Amino acid sequence: MFSIHCPYCKEPRDQNEFSPAGEAFIARPENPEALSDEQWADYVFYRTNIKGDHWEQWVHTSGCRKYFLVKRSTISHEVLEVATLDEIDGEEVS
Repeated sequence: MFSIHCPYCKEPRDQNEFSPAGEAFIARPENPEALSDEQWADYVFYRTNIKGDHWEQWVHTSGCRKYFLVKRSTISHEVLEVATLDEIDGEEVS
């Protein structure tokens, strides 16, 4: 287990208080009606699943219930950075 510092509650909490909400920065297709079934399935189901540092969305389910971003190592599970969704302004956090 690891702890996550909620950027809204302003304190570190145990991982069990949070739920993962998937990979961050997935761009929705501009014209989803024009996609083939295979293209739509690729958007909905397939993710990069990289080994190393990775941005994810999490929600504080047992706390403030807000969504935020976590940069986490998929190797060590170390949390490297957290950010609110407002802090990104459509740009990936470094």
